[in-house]
Parts: sequence; C-alpha cells; structure tokens
Amino acid sequence: MNAIDDLTIQYQEGDLVTVKELDKVILSKGAWSTILFRYQDWMPAKEAYSEDKYSIRRYKKSGDKYLQQSKFNISSKDQAEKIIEALQGWIKG
Repeated sequence: MNAIDDLTIQYQEGDLVTVKELDKVILSKGAWSTILFRYQDWMPAKEAYSEDKYSIRRYKKSGDKYLQQSKFNISSKDQAEKIIEALQGWIKG
C-alpha cells in the first residue's frame, strides 16, 4: 500500500470477511504514521460478528510502502472507556 488512506485491517477469506473494518482515524501522518481502527471479528461459533473492537497501529514508511511496526488491540468497550478516562484525567489534570 503506497497511500496511508488505503491502509486497512479488513481481512477476507474467500467470500467471508473475517475482520470487518467499520471506521478509522488517522492520528498522525509522515514517515511514522498512527491509525486508530474500529472493527469487528467474525465468530464462527455464533455465526455473527463480535462487539466493536479497536486497534491502534503504527506504520513506518519504507520506500513507497507502509509496513506495520506495532499494534495495540483494545478488546472491549469497557477497556476503551478506561483508556479514555485515564487520558482525559491526564490532559485535563
């Protein structure tokens, strides 16, 4: 992928989208870029998608491609709310 806007975490196996990207926010652009993704995982046992999950991913531009360097998955709404609360406390504090 040579454009940051083209980066996605959506993943498909055959006709089934196993990781469905719902939204993304580009937090920073440049040689090192950071993107926050909102997504759902396919759960075969339930034949349904999971609750919303979130992932922060860092990419390094190498030549004309972006290579993922790290990621942090936020696995639940509760965990996301705790992160938001902590950040708001630090920023406003």
